Amino acid sequence: AASGGYGRREVTIRVNGPGTPWHADDLRAAAAAGPDAVVVPKVDSAETVQDVERALEAAGAPDHTAVWAMLETPRALLDARTVATAGERLTVLVLGTNDLAKELHAEHVPGRAPLLAALSLALLAARETGRAILDGVHNDVRDLEGFEAECVQARQFGFDGKTLIHPSQIDPCNRVFAPSDAQADHARRIIGAFEEAAREGRGVATVDGRMVENLHVEEARRILAAAAAIASSCDPR
Repeated sequence: AASGGYGRREVTIRVNGPGTPWHADDLRAAAAAGPDAVVVPKVDSAETVQDVERALEAAGAPDHTAVWAMLETPRALLDARTVATAGERLTVLVLGTNDLAKELHAEHVPGRAPLLAALSLALLAARETGRAILDGVHNDVRDLEGFEAECVQARQFGFDGKTLIHPSQIDPCNRVFAPSDAQADHARRIIGAFEEAAREGRGVATVDGRMVENLHVEEARRILAAAAAIASSCDPR
């Protein structure tokens, strides 16, 4: 992680969870490596986030090392907003859908109906607190069609991305979550039309026969930022 050999990609280290015999040593090792973030499983309270941050700081973690909190239990989902605001380093929420399904006694089924309420709770907490949020994994690495369907579902919900367990899942995930060329072009036209309207003293514009106002411009800028971030992460330099 400290080698600098990953180009522009963000590098994270997943540690063993709180309460395991390896957690404290893992945090010390991660702090010394200084990754972009430390991914912590089984985070279900503000106290857990605060304990992790204190441990990282005591071990000398650089300021740029963030915390990504995995939400994997009913308590975590019901307290997701509290968890999301518990620490200054916490920037990302990650759904641990396998453990959550186990805790709920839920079945893994196409469409993930048993988990939709939990996905919504986590997403609400992330958006209300300004945190990024990643969907959980798809277990069957041979089922790329099912994996892509979950990516589409997560994107439609509003997730920022999905966690992966095999290299074969990278390309379909980037394809689903990356804005298309048509979406990026439309976003640029929205921004251009709105900026032109502003120069003329108007608060709204029209693109393809539809009214454009500030909220559409914000979404257009988000789309272009996502496209740029994905393009950058795929650059091998």
